[in-house]
Amino acid sequence: MPDSPRGRCPASLSPPVSSGAAQAALAAAQALARKSAAPATLRAYKADWQHYAEWCARTGFAPVPAEPTAVGAYLASLAGTHAPTTIRRRLSAIGKMHRFNDLPWNPAHRAIQEPLQGLLRTHGRPVEKAAALTLDIIRQLVAMCDRSACGRRDRALLLIGFAGALRRSELAALRAEDVAVVAGGLRLRIRRSKTDKAGQGAEIGLPRGQHAATCPVRAFEAWQAVAKRKAGPLFRPISKGGRIGGAALHPAAIRRILARRAGMAGLTLDGFARLSPHGLRAGFITEAYAKGARDEDIMRHSRHRDLRTMRGYVQRAGLVAESPAGLLGL
Repeated sequence: MPDSPRGRCPASLSPPVSSGAAQAALAAAQALARKSAAPATLRAYKADWQHYAEWCARTGFAPVPAEPTAVGAYLASLAGTHAPTTIRRRLSAIGKMHRFNDLPWNPAHRAIQEPLQGLLRTHGRPVEKAAALTLDIIRQLVAMCDRSACGRRDRALLLIGFAGALRRSELAALRAEDVAVVAGGLRLRIRRSKTDKAGQGAEIGLPRGQHAATCPVRAFEAWQAVAKRKAGPLFRPISKGGRIGGAALHPAAIRRILARRAGMAGLTLDGFARLSPHGLRAGFITEAYAKGARDEDIMRHSRHRDLRTMRGYVQRAGLVAESPAGLLGL
């Protein structure tokens, strides 16, 4: 994403600084400002901005400062080909660039909001949520993991992700030194998460499982026996020849691992949900609630801050079993 209409950093519009110390302080502040959003978010914004800029080049509109009518026309051009979530993100990216460069921006302008609401009303589609990967599904998935390095890694990844209610970004970011074997199980340190923008971190515990096949502690120890790493990324790529790489797994690789194991298990999903690594987190919440865990205990473990968000997983799981239609005697 360019920094300004002419490719200059907003600092070029700042008052001149006379000393080297002042220039260094300004550069440090700008470097930190660029890190105010997660790398994945910045990559998405950059791609979204590039798409908008290319559309402007084709249609003759000036990308910045963006006229509300131009933004509305751009959003309308996406109506038939892009999901509403993508369109909203594109609008957010345009606004982010304007605000970062102190350019005028009013997303509430009717020339923007009316086309947006119109396309959402006309082309809106239901959001496919991640299927909750329940304990029964987890058993099917880990049964497909053999004793090879790849099988050990995938078993540990699935069980730690499920038992820890982890997001895929948190799984990918886990380091060997973030997992400690303690009396009764594992202690995990989550350095940073989606809801922890300040990076304060959190710790959660994973007790030993009752069954060897689904015990996250045994799975971790089996993986470490071949990974042989006390520091650095915990989950790493493995070549077709079985060589364990040094870098961390990319979060997108976790989706591919899950899809591969689900395919091997012949897994089919009920309802309208999709297979996603987020289903490990949703599955933990669903199972924990079904077993009688309290809301506050689940939220502390899953690190949810909003009770309504957490209960949303539970409500989906009970749509049929807890439906008042069952009381009608049909």
